[in-house]
Amino acid sequence: MILKDGCLRFLEYCEIDKNLSQKSIKMYGYYINFFNGWLLKQRNVDRINVEEITEDDLRSFRLYLAREYKNPYKGSLKRQTQNYFLVALRSLLRHLIKTGHKVISPEFIELGKQKDRKVEFLKGDQLKRLFEAVDTTDEMGLRDIAILEVLFSTGLRVSECVALNRENVDIKKGEFGVIGKGGKARVVFLSRRAKDTLNTYLATRVDPYTALFIRYFGPKEDEELSDDKMRLSARSIERMIDKYRKEANILFPIGPHILRHSYATDLLSHGADLRSVQEMLGHKNIATTQIYTHVTNLRLKEIHEKYHSGNTVDN
Repeated sequence: MILKDGCLRFLEYCEIDKNLSQKSIKMYGYYINFFNGWLLKQRNVDRINVEEITEDDLRSFRLYLAREYKNPYKGSLKRQTQNYFLVALRSLLRHLIKTGHKVISPEFIELGKQKDRKVEFLKGDQLKRLFEAVDTTDEMGLRDIAILEVLFSTGLRVSECVALNRENVDIKKGEFGVIGKGGKARVVFLSRRAKDTLNTYLATRVDPYTALFIRYFGPKEDEELSDDKMRLSARSIERMIDKYRKEANILFPIGPHILRHSYATDLLSHGADLRSVQEMLGHKNIATTQIYTHVTNLRLKEIHEKYHSGNTVDN
């Protein structure tokens, strides 16, 4: 089977059998087609069969990603990003073996070891400055503060936030369901501040659009705008947060995901257990939630000092 055809069959399998999100399928396709293009260039051929892929090909590809390839926008690839390509290839090879093709074992692809991930988050005073930087005297400012409060209150990913519709969010109850990565459903909760800012923002809305957060710049009203065209984009939220970051005199770059980290840090530092935070973040594995060691390690120290008999002074 030609590699390009094998990729197409694999993506169909991901959609129909695995029920992966369109975003995941798109990324799998990108990583595998990138490998296909690189390999065709290496071999100087127009097509290559999946059975012809060798261990040397895979090793050379890993070296290429690590040493030579530079993303035109972001430069050299981080180890984690390199691993995304390798995970996609391993999944492809497993599927090909499952469907009866004699290809190299996916076990030949070992993922590069990553350093412990350092989580950046905003401390209380930084969050306060960020929120206070928003001018809430107009409709756009009311929207922006509502976005910041919702992100910090729920720990939503920015993609989940922009996908929200007004009818999906029960502000009165202060909770609503979202579908996250891998189609995993979870419930998130609104703080009192988040409910107040959302109510204030939505009270100004007289438009018919279903999106919870809409844009205020772009095509004119007479251009037959649809709900999708009026929906605020993830990139717009990134730019908006960077704008207020500068006004709040926060010196390091931040984005929507730092509010998700700040949300988890806030919960853990105030006594929430790791399993509960895992559920609220929508992490499939507890190992993913354990990146918040800057909080959990401090709490472990407190528990040790409080309960270990060696810390008791005998009178």
